[in-house]
Amino acid sequence: MPRKARIDAPGALHHIIVRGMEKKAIFRQEMDRKDFLKRLGAVLIDTETSCYAWVLMRNHVHLLLRTGLAPIATVMRRLLTGYAVSFNRRYRRHGHLFQNRYKSFLCEEQTYLKELVRYIHLNPLRAKALKDLSQLKRYAFCGHGVLLGRRKNDWQDCQYVLRLFGESVSAARRSYGAYVAKGVSQGHRWDLVGGGLIRSVGGWSILKGLRGSELRIKGDERILGSSDFVERVLKEANEQLEHKLQLDAAGFNLDELIDKVASTFDMSVDDLKTSSKNRNIVQARAVLCYLAVRKLRFSCTDVARRLNISPNTVSMAASRGQKIEDISQIQAQLLGV
Repeated sequence: MPRKARIDAPGALHHIIVRGMEKKAIFRQEMDRKDFLKRLGAVLIDTETSCYAWVLMRNHVHLLLRTGLAPIATVMRRLLTGYAVSFNRRYRRHGHLFQNRYKSFLCEEQTYLKELVRYIHLNPLRAKALKDLSQLKRYAFCGHGVLLGRRKNDWQDCQYVLRLFGESVSAARRSYGAYVAKGVSQGHRWDLVGGGLIRSVGGWSILKGLRGSELRIKGDERILGSSDFVERVLKEANEQLEHKLQLDAAGFNLDELIDKVASTFDMSVDDLKTSSKNRNIVQARAVLCYLAVRKLRFSCTDVARRLNISPNTVSMAASRGQKIEDISQIQAQLLGV
């Protein structure tokens, strides 16, 4: 059976788990962890991807990310490819470093964000890599100490998480610390990383109790959330896929789109390829990047090559294009859908 496509959308919350091949170490020494964190920070800042929780273990990594300017798949590809090449060169090895496909769960934020922050940050204690919470506060390769103000990290979004625990920073940190302490005795949480249907109903015991009832439950292994949340996410994903198929059937190609955008905004194709800050050109370029990347699913690299700009500039322009007030009317005019 083919693997299901990943589900993503701007602003989506993802719990990501990356494991080494055959459970082998992906970090052999402190230098490796520092290299990984440097790369992680760079790509998160570059793509404006929020990170709420993270931990580096010997043979796996947990991340809690919110999709920013670039799809999570793009963020992870840049991060893992760069690190794997660096690791292989450093240790003169060949072949895959990570399991072929990292796990990514799209999460229902209201129910699971706080739970996941705690669960991810308690990994070193569950694995007995650290003895107690006192050591965890000082641990350099976990986001827990950063939230408590014991360590600094310019790419971890502490403010967003702490607001969930209190109005002032000091009160929020005390509340967060107490919340994490209460989770130490919980051990492994299968409801946070198990099968989709099991997660949707809250565990095996509840699922067994629902057998024979007429209650309809929706579950998906890619999604961590309630049945209603799963159903809504799948519906939106299917609508996006149908829309993409409509565009593909219409036979749009990138060069044709560039010509149409230039004509619509009464400018030449060469104007779109300039670095001009003219308002009309900037808006036209934003519309072009949004439709090309977000609707027609061309890669940022392909669009960048046509416009003589960087892929990151394309990604940021696409984000601006999405926020244009009448973008839906412009889309209908240019693409006919």
